[in-house]
Amino acid sequence: MSQVTRADFDRVMVPNYAPADYIPVRGQGSRVWDQEGREYIDLAGGIAVSSLGHVHPALVGALTEQGNKIWHVSNGLTNEPALRLASKLVAATFADKVFFCNSGAEANEAAFKLARKYAIDNHGLDKHQLISTGNSFHGRTFFTVTVGGQPKYSDGFGPKPAGITHLPYNDIDALTAAMSHETAAVVIEPVQGEGGVLPAERAYLQAARELCDRYGALLIFDEVQTGVGRTGALYAYMEYGVIPDILTSAKSLGGGFPIGAMLTTDRIAKHFGVGSHGSTYGGNPLACAVAEAVIDVVSQPETLEGVRQRHDRLLSGLEAINARHGVFQQVRGMGLLLGAVLADGYRGRAKDFMTAAAREGVMVLQAGPDVVRFAPSLVIPETDIDEGLARFERAVAALAAV
Repeated sequence: MSQVTRADFDRVMVPNYAPADYIPVRGQGSRVWDQEGREYIDLAGGIAVSSLGHVHPALVGALTEQGNKIWHVSNGLTNEPALRLASKLVAATFADKVFFCNSGAEANEAAFKLARKYAIDNHGLDKHQLISTGNSFHGRTFFTVTVGGQPKYSDGFGPKPAGITHLPYNDIDALTAAMSHETAAVVIEPVQGEGGVLPAERAYLQAARELCDRYGALLIFDEVQTGVGRTGALYAYMEYGVIPDILTSAKSLGGGFPIGAMLTTDRIAKHFGVGSHGSTYGGNPLACAVAEAVIDVVSQPETLEGVRQRHDRLLSGLEAINARHGVFQQVRGMGLLLGAVLADGYRGRAKDFMTAAAREGVMVLQAGPDVVRFAPSLVIPETDIDEGLARFERAVAALAAV
């Protein structure tokens, strides 16, 4: 078999991505090797997806076992892995019911449709407003990208879905002023991911809960990026002590295998009657078997406590780098979702930091042009954190010297 190269991307792929020059071919734990055999410390986690790193034995075992049983059934049937996973998610959260799909975008699409269906069924067609926040990100379908508060992702595709209002994040006064009896739902990321790794204030989420109750609206938490242990709790709403009506989950849920889920209550779920929504691959036995293994590992108290310990180590390391080089305004975030906000002299250069880091053998992310994002495996060894930080500091030093 002939080896493919980075040039093949430009030749055969739609140019909506601009991938790095190297091609990873093998991973183990929190280390990755490219075609040339070069090693990288993975502090990116496939954009907060590889929750247990690469080739975790529990996930490989679950996938292999299920792969030798049954791969797919239509949604006119059900399957054991889907029912086991749904039962574990219900037992571990506020939810009574689960809908499975393939991605965070699909989970949010389902959540937004269900919220409007619930509101219109109960209150009529006028109750359809969705309130979201500026700089939010909820997926790439046309509906979800419009609910997301970043016009750069939604402009240029013609008329947008109507009835969507964007407000400043963490602004209780703006939310209070915008709410009405026409509001169907308020959609919030407990930590804005693509918007710059910006955590919500507890008072803001509490106010959103109270306002939704006052106006008969639903509170939706998009936990695609924060869910399944990323913040040090199984879901971030548990950290805040604010319970949503609908929660969406993906990314870490599959540990790298595509799966999404929407969680909600009996009262709301009944408005998705037979035929009202669906997903051909949703609840796929392979995906659900892997995700069940992820939940089994991540929900262990020692795993979640380990996330908090690793948070402290990564945060203190980044702050020490900044003390020596002065490239960040601040480092913020929760658990193993951290964002280093670039100082004024480096604004707009997050991709430069990402590229320089790769040259030093460490994989990091950006969250917009001004924030370097870190989302490693939840079980990354502390030695890999230390080595990753050492390599990242070499990249920082090289940029600071220019």
